[in-house]
Amino acid sequence: MSKFKKKKGGDLPAISTASLPDIVFMLLFFFMVATTMRETTLMVENKLPAADQVEKLDKKDLVMYIYAGKPSQRFQSQYGTESRIQLNDKFADVSEIAAFIAAERASKREELVPFLTTALKVDQDANMGLVSDIKQELRKVNALKINYTTRKGDAIAGVKK
Repeated sequence: MSKFKKKKGGDLPAISTASLPDIVFMLLFFFMVATTMRETTLMVENKLPAADQVEKLDKKDLVMYIYAGKPSQRFQSQYGTESRIQLNDKFADVSEIAAFIAAERASKREELVPFLTTALKVDQDANMGLVSDIKQELRKVNALKINYTTRKGDAIAGVKK
């Protein structure tokens, strides 16, 4: 008669690593889809004014942003505390707006150029003369679709007296 052998030591089998690459790629794709990159670094203070009747823009890729406000703390020693204009990642003068608009138009396909919108992100404490100068330059280059970016809130409560 044969003898039955008893297993010695109840070790578990090794964990299979065959599906590990699949898990790594799923995580990689998740972070690629879920992550958004900031387009510009904000160099000006930008506390937006409040408005109660706001609408969202449909296509963000057809928007050119012009920021205005006083320089943030780390740039005040170099540029002072007077309101300034920021185009992309640098401070600019009012006369540089035309070149900025031309460059943005050149970077888009020709059939999309009529749908480009200029969004003004202006600090609520910025002086209105600067905004008027920006609007005059936009008129000169025929960029007439202007959007004022605001935050949702009560416009009357945000008014200073």
